[in-house]
Amino acid sequence: MAWVIAHSQYQKSKRISIFLSMHDEIETEEIIRDIFQQGKTCFIPRYQFRSNHMDMVKLASPEEISSLPKTSWNIHQPGEDEIREEALSTGGLDLIFMPGLGFDKHGNRLGRGRGYYDAYLRRCLQQQDVPPYTMALAFREQICPQVPVDENDMKVDEVLYEESST
Repeated sequence: MAWVIAHSQYQKSKRISIFLSMHDEIETEEIIRDIFQQGKTCFIPRYQFRSNHMDMVKLASPEEISSLPKTSWNIHQPGEDEIREEALSTGGLDLIFMPGLGFDKHGNRLGRGRGYYDAYLRRCLQQQDVPPYTMALAFREQICPQVPVDENDMKVDEVLYEESST
């Protein structure tokens, strides 16, 4: 993960949103620990499963993650009724790390089909003066020549993937 932590966009960002990884995604725990070690503010997704609404809510510490309830997707997240600071209501985000199933080199992202991140990015653009930088974390195998997109899909600014060390 040193390649992510060394990135200039990460280094200059103070308010960062990062996903809690599922079994088939890049592991984000090390980045989350670094966010706290560097004194940055960490926000994580809270999905509302009855809609495509998602908020980014403040995480108190890396240790807190394991005590959060699990969703039907087997991801830890704060309960929907739990009061937490939401990023857009307290100054927005500098950087959003984004998950996905596939990516192309033009910044197109194939998500899981519910549009959570696309809708959230639209809200960021409406509510922030400076849009957040968006960075996808991918395995090299997830980079495709082209992924299917429609008019609702938001591009990511950069797709980061580890070059194979062979």
